[in-house]
Amino acid sequence: MNNDRIHGRWKQLKGKVKEQWGKLTDDDLDVIAGRRDQLLGRIQQRHGLAKDEADRQVRSFERTHPGFASDQGHRAREERR
Repeated sequence: MNNDRIHGRWKQLKGKVKEQWGKLTDDDLDVIAGRRDQLLGRIQQRHGLAKDEADRQVRSFERTHPGFASDQGHRAREERR
């Protein structure tokens, strides 16, 4: 998957992420940019959740939105290059 497709997929998922975690701002979503670690940190910060609970919620989100999880593996490979 190329970067344009990843970016496009994140644009589609941003709305779903905001529905799931309504306290995230548009600025938060821009910073997150599809990165799981950033999503976890922002969820913890905005929603006052422990890391374990935020991780549980993100794993659940990934199961219902498989494109998000697959983008993560590709993103990690791209960052290592």
